Amino acid sequence: MAMAHASASSEATKHDEGVVEGGHPLLCPGKAQERFTKVYKFGGSSVASAERMKQVAKIVCLFEEEAPIVVLSAMGKTTNNLIIAGELAVESKSSEVKDLQPLREIKELHERTLDELQIDEETRQEVMDLLEELGQLLIGVSLLKDLTPRSLDSLVSFGERLSTRIFAGYLRSVGVPSVQHDAFELGITTTDQFTNGDLLYKESIDNIRKNLKRTAKLEGWDNLVPIIPIVTGFLGQGSKTGAITTLGRGGSDLTATFIGLALDIDEVVVWKDVDGVMTTDPRVVPSALPIPMLTVDEAAELAYFGATVLHPQSMQPLLEKQRMKEIETGQDFDKEYIDFKVRVRNSYNTEAPGSIICAGARDMSDTLLTSMVLKSGVNMLDIVSTRMLGQYGFLAKVFGVFEDLQISVDVVATSEVSVSVTLDISKIWARDLDEDELSKLENSFDGLATVKLRTNRTIISMIHNSDQSSEVLARTFRVLGNLGVNAEMISKGAFKNNLAIIVEESVGDRCLQELHKEFFS
Repeated sequence: MAMAHASASSEATKHDEGVVEGGHPLLCPGKAQERFTKVYKFGGSSVASAERMKQVAKIVCLFEEEAPIVVLSAMGKTTNNLIIAGELAVESKSSEVKDLQPLREIKELHERTLDELQIDEETRQEVMDLLEELGQLLIGVSLLKDLTPRSLDSLVSFGERLSTRIFAGYLRSVGVPSVQHDAFELGITTTDQFTNGDLLYKESIDNIRKNLKRTAKLEGWDNLVPIIPIVTGFLGQGSKTGAITTLGRGGSDLTATFIGLALDIDEVVVWKDVDGVMTTDPRVVPSALPIPMLTVDEAAELAYFGATVLHPQSMQPLLEKQRMKEIETGQDFDKEYIDFKVRVRNSYNTEAPGSIICAGARDMSDTLLTSMVLKSGVNMLDIVSTRMLGQYGFLAKVFGVFEDLQISVDVVATSEVSVSVTLDISKIWARDLDEDELSKLENSFDGLATVKLRTNRTIISMIHNSDQSSEVLARTFRVLGNLGVNAEMISKGAFKNNLAIIVEESVGDRCLQELHKEFFS
């Protein structure tokens, strides 16, 4: 457990009265609360510099009645720099590692932040020791000429371990009792699938309830005091190996929502740079509006098709809460609101209420369309074969090709003699499909079907009230008809609330603008 230090007490007359930061006192919030009331999550851009960390500290202390737990990502582009440093270390001599540009950038950023925030000496030494440990790990990678998934997880963990120590040290230095926690030491436990570990809920919930304390005895404070825990996002500990693991894409959001579930906290706040989940991309449609409330299913569809919301993985604890509630009461809560939610708020506009993402259902009686999102750069494949007519097993062979090549499919539409699919350009969130892979994919259907590849397509996903699909379809095609745009493919999602339309990429933005005007003006 990290400790606050004597140097902090020399900067303030009494810690529990706060100190002046930029002319405004930072007071520890929620001192009267006996339990934690909120989880706040801040991403890398929110803690990218000393100045941004000061702003985050103000937000943490702004809501006086709340007793928050804070989950942080790594500073700025630190995670990317760590990955690049690891890849370069494999190709470098051990004597060259200390001069690798990404490693130098990481050290310079964190040392500069320590200086600008005037962090106490003991916390500074913790950070410097971690930076030294990071350098030694990269030398080991260089000597072995191999960056294993296990080593990669250990490597990228340094980002969150550094940012949380600095931020907790800053809070203490301005009189706010704070303790830094590495998630793996709190007992967040995962499978031993490195780079994408799955949370083990029962073990992790038990560990969090046992280890995440509301009060602590800190150096520089006279008594046991209420604290603000600062927790590393994204990280866990393998259940069998005990090694550091990571939770994959959206891992920091998942850490936050999971802690909310474990401690029975009713709201997790994810702070971003927009006023909430928007009706569409405001960069394409400046008149886009924040959505007051949406369900987990709606948010998951939006996130999958490219909206900057939360990764679907991070919303699993909301569904787990619903499942636990159903087991506890013996009731089906699929159609009812569950009092555990995620709120997306704007760190640059703290007065905006944001958007609530809830488990269970919500009242859709006054809702026709929730949101629409573009996913551009899509490849579309038409697979045609008369052998499909009346035959079983044909679709299994088609999708077996995608499985063999490890290519993810977005949208599917079928007829008696054809299958049309769009291909996930990120190929399981990792990298773009290249020309050779696309050619190999086409050749894999030789003897099975005729294929036609269409590139530069856009998916327009429209998340809507499934009870009013006919009206949504009618108005959508009226807009496309007026624009002279041909819909090349149409598909409905499994939840029935997503209408996906594929058009040429060149007309995607214009279609989105006119559709938004039709449904939201």
